[in-house]
Order: sequence, then structure tokens, then C-alpha cells
Amino acid sequence: MYQYIMVRYGEIGTKGKNKKQFINRLHKNIKDTLKAVKEVRVINHYERIYIELNGVDHLIVYPYLEFIAGIASYSPVMFVEKDLEIAKEKALELVKSIDANTFKVDTRRADKSFEVASMEVNKIIASHILKNMEIKVDVHNPDVKLELEIRDEGIYIFSERIKGLGGFPLGMGGKALLMLSGGIDSPVAGFEVMRRGVEIEAIHFASPPYTSTLSDEKVYDIAKKLNIIQSNIKLHMVNFTKIQETIYDNVDESYAITLMRRMMFRIADKVAKKNNNLAIVSGESIGQVASQTLESMVVINEVTNYPIIRPLATKDKQEVITTAKKIDTYEISIRPFEDCCTIFTPRNPVTKPSLKKAQEYEAKFEFESLIDDAIENIKVIKINKDSDEDEIF
Repeated sequence: MYQYIMVRYGEIGTKGKNKKQFINRLHKNIKDTLKAVKEVRVINHYERIYIELNGVDHLIVYPYLEFIAGIASYSPVMFVEKDLEIAKEKALELVKSIDANTFKVDTRRADKSFEVASMEVNKIIASHILKNMEIKVDVHNPDVKLELEIRDEGIYIFSERIKGLGGFPLGMGGKALLMLSGGIDSPVAGFEVMRRGVEIEAIHFASPPYTSTLSDEKVYDIAKKLNIIQSNIKLHMVNFTKIQETIYDNVDESYAITLMRRMMFRIADKVAKKNNNLAIVSGESIGQVASQTLESMVVINEVTNYPIIRPLATKDKQEVITTAKKIDTYEISIRPFEDCCTIFTPRNPVTKPSLKKAQEYEAKFEFESLIDDAIENIKVIKINKDSDEDEIF
């Protein structure tokens, strides 16, 4: 029945001189994602992007579009030439295929040279449907909203709009380093920045033998799930054991988490610089734990000049869980294998740390060499979306 899927974009339309670049990138991302569906063709008309189905069931294409950043919505559409007699029959065919008692027609005339006004088109189409079906018009709350878009190339007819991911096309916002803990929050933070067009690399801090290989596997599986949005993700695995042990040997337990986070951000800073990342992304939420109070964030941030992006800063936990379930990371995140932060959590962590005190504790041990050693021994895994074999280097 349908010849195309019509793809719309939202925020991209607000761009000025750069609008064409954003649309071209979205077009490329859709083409790359749909490579597996060889029959389809992706056409860029700038005001809309069309996926020519060439006999492929539109439902097969939907899962590929669900996680493409930059798509506001999409619709399966029937296409006819600019002839209202043909459009009437196709519109009737579409409404007949839907189980509905009421309908409404809504026409958008993008081609203003078309001789029939939008309201008149609505009347012509609706009258034809009423004559040939036992159905009623309801302009306020119809069972089916039949839409027509009249454009230069022809008339598109459709009855549903599927909401897309929104945001901006992946790759238009540069690249950032995601601090991936293995918990519920950090994968969602990664998802949120990717939705804004930012590509990611990920960094994870492990503390063997206190953390197990199952904890590492958990993080790997989460990163693999994020492949649904970004094809290849580099995962930097940092052995953090020596740093954590040294902190606990030299620091009052209440400041341990503060100093651990400062060390993590120092390492992330160096890794970000080395890999040309433009920001560091964290899954922190204001006040959720001791290290996520505003006072703690100020002290922790002091070690880096990088922008720290916290997409979940004001999110309610249930909102985060809902998104985690949507991107299929939730069940992985709740596996009962602790990461280095949860294993080393102090009984009474400070919630309002002093920068001066944190620096005094750090002066008690030589941490720069520990950081350099941790960076030198990072294991990097390139997680490939379309392959079971990942690159390790």
C-alpha cells in the first residue's frame, strides 16, 4: 500500500545557514543505518527525507528509525500525482484499511501553485469517503486523522505519525568522553548526549580483584547496547585499584569518594585530550548521593577545565529508569555485580567537602605517577555494532 516513509525533523528546522549540513548528515545517518535493508532508497528533498520502500513492508524499516537522532517523526505514505481524482481513491483505500468509526481530513498545501485550496481539498476528500463508507466526520477527536501534503512532486497521503528520537543528527555535536560506571544512570546520560548529536567514547574504572570480570562484562554489554545509536564505541578500561588503595591508606574515609572522583576526572581529562574529545559526560544527578551535591561537584570539577556535561542533573530517578528500559540497558545495569565506587563506598561520606581539605589530603601521597601508570595501562576495546569481534588495543 505504501510507497514511502516520510521522515520529518524538528529542531534542525530552526537552524540558519547550517541547516543544510544538519539535513545532509541526517540523510547520511539514515542511509548508513538502512544498509541492511538493501531494497530501500533514501531520498533527500531537504524539507523532508523520504525512504522509498520498493516493495519492502514499512514495518520492517521502523526498528531502524527508532534510534536515529535528529528524526522528529515519520509516517508511511501513499504517493500519487497531483490529481485529486486519483488522490480521492487512494485516500478512500487508506481509510478502508483502518478500523475506525470517525475521521478527519487535514491538508497541507506546501505547493501554493496547486489550484485547489487546502479547505476545499478537505471537503472533496471527505465527501468521497462519506459516500463510500459507513463512517462519520469528527473534527475534534477522530479515530483516524487522514493527512495530505501537496508538494511540488505530488501528493502524499498518510494517517499516522510515529514519534522519533528528536534532537540533532549524530556527529554534528562533536565527540565527548562518557564516564560509564555500569549503573543505571551513566548509560542514560550517554544516550541523552548522543540524542543531541554528540558522538561518545566511554571510560570505565575497574578495581580488580575487588571488582569481578562479571562487572567488566556488564559495562561491555551496556556499551554494546549503546551501539544501537552509534555504530562503533571505544571503551577505555582503567585499572583503578592502586589509586583506590592508596587513597584509603592516606585519607580520612569521609573524603575517600571525593578524592576518588577527583582522580577519575583527572584521568578522564587526560584521556579526553589524547582522543580529541570536547567534553566529559557524567551520569550524576543533583543530590542523589554524597558526591553529587553541588558542593561536591565544585570540588570534584576543580581538577579539570573540560566542560562537564550532566544530562541527568535535574532528572527524577523514575524518569531515568524509564529511559534505561527504553534503550534496553536497565536489566544489564541491575545485575548484582558492583563497580569500584559501590565497593569502596564509605560509611559516612562528606556531603559538603572543602577544596582546601581535599588538596591537603592529596598532598599526603604522590598521585601523579599513579595516574600516569593507570593511563599507560588502559585497555581500549572498540565495540562494533555489526560484528561479534571487537578490536582490542
